Amino acid sequence: MQATVPVSSPLQTTSTVTDQTAHSTQTINMALVPAPPSETPLFAEVDMCSDSSATTVRATVVQASTVFYDTPATLDKAERLLAEAAGYGSQLVVFPEAFIGGYPRGSSFGATIGSRTAKGREDFRKYHASAIDVPGPEVDRLAAMAGKYKVYLVMGVIEREGYTLYCTVLFFDSQGHYMGKHRKIMPTAVERIVWGFGDGSTIPVFATPIGKIGAAICWENRMPLLRTAMYGKGIEIYCAPTADSRDTWQASITHIALEGGCFVLSANQFCQRKHYPPPPEYVFLGAEEDLTPDSVVCAGGSVIISPLGTVLAGPNYDGEALISADLDLGEIARAKFDFDVVGHYSRPEVLSLTVRDHPTNAVTFTSASAKTEASHK
Repeated sequence: MQATVPVSSPLQTTSTVTDQTAHSTQTINMALVPAPPSETPLFAEVDMCSDSSATTVRATVVQASTVFYDTPATLDKAERLLAEAAGYGSQLVVFPEAFIGGYPRGSSFGATIGSRTAKGREDFRKYHASAIDVPGPEVDRLAAMAGKYKVYLVMGVIEREGYTLYCTVLFFDSQGHYMGKHRKIMPTAVERIVWGFGDGSTIPVFATPIGKIGAAICWENRMPLLRTAMYGKGIEIYCAPTADSRDTWQASITHIALEGGCFVLSANQFCQRKHYPPPPEYVFLGAEEDLTPDSVVCAGGSVIISPLGTVLAGPNYDGEALISADLDLGEIARAKFDFDVVGHYSRPEVLSLTVRDHPTNAVTFTSASAKTEASHK
């Protein structure tokens, strides 16, 4: 089934539903799901029918903006969105890249080759202050949210380790436990000024009762060897938090769904200029004079795609929204009948991949290693 998802709160909305068995398309009016009684909904959602004869997982991707430079307020917003998604029956909720901590779109941090500005250094200080420690109190709160609303939670954050920042995805189970993290191994372009590089020790795929879940962030998804590592771990629900709202992104993630024989859940922020601090505190370099408070600076495009490349929900470019679909897990086997990228379609005697999945540390203390060894004797 595929359907568009509303982003405002009219009494009804129009959705397009495709019957994949009959290969016919019809347009119908679908009533909006009522909001959970204890909450005023932020965004409305279409009620989507599910096939009771198949094993299904209801998944939601969140398309919403950070409260920039205000991590407590962003966590509050995340909880409201999570509560609403859970009220619609979602079992898995995926948030965008850098939702906690913020994606510093348009900022140069005052850096040019050979020099940095005083304002740029102060911008980094404030950005660093908005990041979170892992583990830390914000991680504890996110875990508590996942447990409270009984959902698997995939959350994009800016992680702070000392004075280095990482673009990271955190994973939580529906019992309220932190499962682990993925650090972006290759920041794109100017992102490299403010974010460190992850290593092979944080490329997890978690086996859960609702499927094997992992994530790659934004243009990491263009890295064939990283994707292959995740396929090798048996990923079934491939989360792709991003900051890319262009049409070419849709081509990339559709290809990944087909290549990996997996569901792809892509979540992006929908941001307007007013979601960032006003100038001169925050400046969109080279574009500020053309922007109004309502100017869209990231148009979203969040989407859910099946292992056969069918768009199940989205892409949405209209505003902040919850975008949901029921994932028929049987579709994975149907897709891999045609193409199993690390199975019958691999040629390991010709092509193979070695993943160095150990941590890489700048400093190792041999005395600490000796104490660890002694404690095990």
